[in-house]
Amino acid sequence: ARRAGSPLTRASLTGPQIVVSVYGPDFFGNDVVRGYGAVHVPFTPGRHTRTIAMFVPESTSRLQKLTSWFTGRRPEFTDPKVVAQGEGREVTRVRSQGFVTISFNVV
Repeated sequence: ARRAGSPLTRASLTGPQIVVSVYGPDFFGNDVVRGYGAVHVPFTPGRHTRTIAMFVPESTSRLQKLTSWFTGRRPEFTDPKVVAQGEGREVTRVRSQGFVTISFNVV
């Protein structure tokens, strides 16, 4: 139940989500982002398996790509809400980066 006067947002209509951030070493041994993804948590009791499509943000220019390769600093999100909401992501360049499978045991 929501309180009187509290705004009903789209996030409250969709339910809880799990945001996944996967990191791993690059060629130089630096930890870099390997992928981001999000999935809604199921409400019904039982065992549920979900496959999450992962993506990584990309540099917008060749100069930025070259600079990030030399420095070892690749683009990444600082706020996990960007991954969960999807709002404003249409202007962010991303590349598909595989899948992660997650299992839920809901009681």
